[in-house]
Amino acid sequence: MRIEEVIERINFLYKKSQNEGLTEDEKLEQQKLRQRYIDNVKRNFRSQLEGIKRVPPKDKLN
Repeated sequence: MRIEEVIERINFLYKKSQNEGLTEDEKLEQQKLRQRYIDNVKRNFRSQLEGIKRVPPKDKLN
């Protein structure tokens, strides 16, 4: 399942929970999907951080 599909399903389950409630299986699915989304965000953020290179400051000219 692509991340876009995960987000769609998370949103669907949220709306359903507000309107009619979720079954225990749906609650479990919602938790798993939310964790998958969070893990994806963390992985992407970590990848961005690892791509950053520190540039030493230039000496001030006086």
